[in-house]
Amino acid sequence: MTLTNLFLSNLKINQFAKRLSFNIFKHGQSTPMSTHNKYADHRQLEKIRNIGISAHIDSGKTTLTERILYYTGRIEKMHEVKGKDNVGATMDSMELERQRGITIQSAATYTLWKDYNINIIDTPGHVDFTVEVERALRVLDGAVLVLCAVGGVQSQTLTVNRQMKRYNVPCLAFINKLDRTGANPKRVLSQMRAKLNHNAAFIQLPIGLENETKGLIDLVTRKALYFEGNYGEIVRIDEIPQEMKAEADASRQELIEHLSNVDDTIGELFLAESTVSDEDLASAIRRSCLKRTFTPVLVGTALKNRGVQPLLDAVLDYLPNPGEVENVALREIPGAEVERVALNPARDGKHPFVGLAFKLEAGKFGQLTYFRCYQGKLTKADNIFNVRTGRKVRVSRLVRLHSNQMEDVTEVYAGDIFALFGVDCASGDTYVADTKLQLSLESIFVPDPVVSMSIQPVNSKDRDNFSKAVARFTKEDPTFHFHYDTDNKETIVSGMGELHLEIYAQRMEREYSCPVILGKPKVAFRETLISPCEFDYLHKKQSGGAGQFARVIGVMEPLPAHQNTSLEFCDETVGTNVPRQFVPGVERGFKIMAEKGLLSGHKLAGIKFRLIDGAHHIVDSSELAFMFAGQGAVKEVFEHGAWQILEPIMMVEITAPEEFQGILMSQINKRHGIITGTDGNEGWFTLYAEVPLNEMFGYVGELRSCTQGKGEYTMEYSRYSPCLPEVQEALVRAYEESLGTNQQQKSKKN
Repeated sequence: MTLTNLFLSNLKINQFAKRLSFNIFKHGQSTPMSTHNKYADHRQLEKIRNIGISAHIDSGKTTLTERILYYTGRIEKMHEVKGKDNVGATMDSMELERQRGITIQSAATYTLWKDYNINIIDTPGHVDFTVEVERALRVLDGAVLVLCAVGGVQSQTLTVNRQMKRYNVPCLAFINKLDRTGANPKRVLSQMRAKLNHNAAFIQLPIGLENETKGLIDLVTRKALYFEGNYGEIVRIDEIPQEMKAEADASRQELIEHLSNVDDTIGELFLAESTVSDEDLASAIRRSCLKRTFTPVLVGTALKNRGVQPLLDAVLDYLPNPGEVENVALREIPGAEVERVALNPARDGKHPFVGLAFKLEAGKFGQLTYFRCYQGKLTKADNIFNVRTGRKVRVSRLVRLHSNQMEDVTEVYAGDIFALFGVDCASGDTYVADTKLQLSLESIFVPDPVVSMSIQPVNSKDRDNFSKAVARFTKEDPTFHFHYDTDNKETIVSGMGELHLEIYAQRMEREYSCPVILGKPKVAFRETLISPCEFDYLHKKQSGGAGQFARVIGVMEPLPAHQNTSLEFCDETVGTNVPRQFVPGVERGFKIMAEKGLLSGHKLAGIKFRLIDGAHHIVDSSELAFMFAGQGAVKEVFEHGAWQILEPIMMVEITAPEEFQGILMSQINKRHGIITGTDGNEGWFTLYAEVPLNEMFGYVGELRSCTQGKGEYTMEYSRYSPCLPEVQEALVRAYEESLGTNQQQKSKKN
């Protein structure tokens, strides 16, 4: 019998065993499964891991997830991201994802490894879909940060790292693609320490690199691991090769040194020069990883099926279960400070249900809402309440997800990720079992859109489908915005980048049979003050009967540079000159004017409106009058103050062969960019720069033509910064011309 036939027969036995409610692992273990929901030992909190797989573009996240699902018996055959069999990876369920070979939407699944239940979310790598990573990391307890052994720490790696820090998510690092030419895991480790500020060290070493990749050395157990069989499913444990013993001992000592800086137990053993046992080392890695003071670094190549099973073991050994992560809800009591309430992660169903809706998706059965249960238990037919709206929802169908497939379950417990149908809510809403709880979970950070384009259907008869598509996409994706510009008489969509908007345009055509035309990209400029400016504005209107009277006095001033994307309203009034009930009217007037500045028609940002004093009339004053006064105050400051336009600056990373370094630097200088650093590696160089987004349109064609198609670049939003005087003049002139054109058109109509 050939190896292939033997493997196929084993697979059939495996499937037969599954039908008998047994799961046979590739290592030959057999474990009884729970018959009611295919979920092993579902009450044990220690047996659950919620992990996300995050990384820069093309680091191998989806390929790694595909291998994990295969080795855990979740899928019967592995497919590639850009598969020759036209099937595509399991987690890339959208047709566009399979065609382009990229992940657009995060996909959830769950699987079983050594009696542990692992919930996995595979996330996109492109900065345009960064909100998908935000949502995933908000609800996960741990993460696997995948790094390319050649590319190392890249621009989106920095973003993902910041997101993990924001939600305090412990992580493992997995250096993938050891089989690629130019793979250098040691260089990647030094970049992690220098660029990401991680206290990181290898817990595994590769045996051979590039074409010579044979296996890896586990530094904790001091054993060599080799991956045999057609698909690397057999893990053979052996002694460390003689020629690598010295390197393994040195790396183990380095691991102990890095741990001794953050772990007291290892620190004491290290100072006493005592021998550190395997158990002590593993316990110290877990303790420090949970505190985010140490990052264990694993190695492998998912494509060549090496290093995936030890990564799964590391997820169980070093990442937290839901009970080891403190999840806090907020309770707002009128007139008192917000109270922080720790949620109970016990899976006994004794505490009331608290869950977070973190993602919406319109499916063929209606709206599908992804949830994470933080406390208590939810059963089919239960009633839950939306804390924000107060609406009651009856749970009619409860499902667990495997990419785009669903499996019905009867109950879920704290720590589970699941989905519900027919729940009308927004992303980030909290649901509770009882309205008396008054608990709300911290919502998800949503970055502002940076690129806008005009959009219109090719055929006017498709308007209904167009409006349905826009309504769905704006609800699903909080970074996708839509509005109608009355001045230019065009519909505008805004998003995180050209790719982001292009994908939605293609989805409208594929999913709604509504081809659309996208206009030239427009940048989301902002207007701000240069220096503080005082105002004293009186709004007075008398036209018979009750009039309008409101006076506002105060200062508008610029916020510090790091807050130049936000707006602040500050009520500093004393006494009753401006009655308390009218202050919200002033704030509303300021916010209305902030939507469209008077310099170039863009939003105001980086401004603080300080209301210091004013006056009111006992009869004629109203909230409406004070709203008009707030608007008038902004107009007055516009006339007397010094204004400037801010533009988004992008962090750009360009990789190309070394011979093109000079020409690429001159290109960046022409585009008013600032080069922040360069990095070289075996005939290739990476250029880091900060460039205004307005100058980056059309750059991909220029880069490819001057590097013979070998260059590539990525960029992500960095900050807002004042634009050049000539850019500001051009924007102001264009705005004035558009206003003049609109007035002429109105006069012609009249």
